[in-house]
Amino acid sequence: MARYTGPKHKLARREGINMLDKTSASLQRRLNIPPGQHARKRKKRLSEFGEQLREKQKAKAMYGLFEKQFKKLFRNALSQKSETGELLIALLETRLDNVVYRLGFARSRAGARQLVSHGHVLVNGKRVNIPSYQIKVDDVITLSDKSQKNPGVLQAIEENKDFLPYVKREGAVGKLLRMPKKEDLEVPFNTQLIIEYYSR
Repeated sequence: MARYTGPKHKLARREGINMLDKTSASLQRRLNIPPGQHARKRKKRLSEFGEQLREKQKAKAMYGLFEKQFKKLFRNALSQKSETGELLIALLETRLDNVVYRLGFARSRAGARQLVSHGHVLVNGKRVNIPSYQIKVDDVITLSDKSQKNPGVLQAIEENKDFLPYVKREGAVGKLLRMPKKEDLEVPFNTQLIIEYYSR
């Protein structure tokens, strides 16, 4: 399945989570209403499978992943001795594109993915252009000299000065301090239902 490229408001309402760069008051009120003219009338209770599928779709949409990418991360989490749901979140959060987003170098994950893909991000001094690259604790993420002059990047850096506890940033240099934990985030999807979906 291809990555969704349609209107973000529609996707946000379908999944019931805000995935936009800025919070819209009107969108926030409508997040629990599916898109479409007759959405209120046709909304019905999901089956157990439907609920599991919806949670998986929420996570995929939030991080902008293809099914193959998401399933690979899940299988990786499942193969480890750690709690699967906790590790799945950690693996999602430590993708390079997501870390670039969490460091405030971009206003959205899509923007962060573009920075990485275009070769504007260095990890420990080496250019990495693979969005799915897994960042390790103490890895140093730096923006290229060219991207540091980009107005969009400069605006993102100026707007984003509050960080989650597992990352820190000074100017155009950021670092992963430790592995992310579920309690660090407001996770809008149920990892247990995702585990159940893939365990069918």
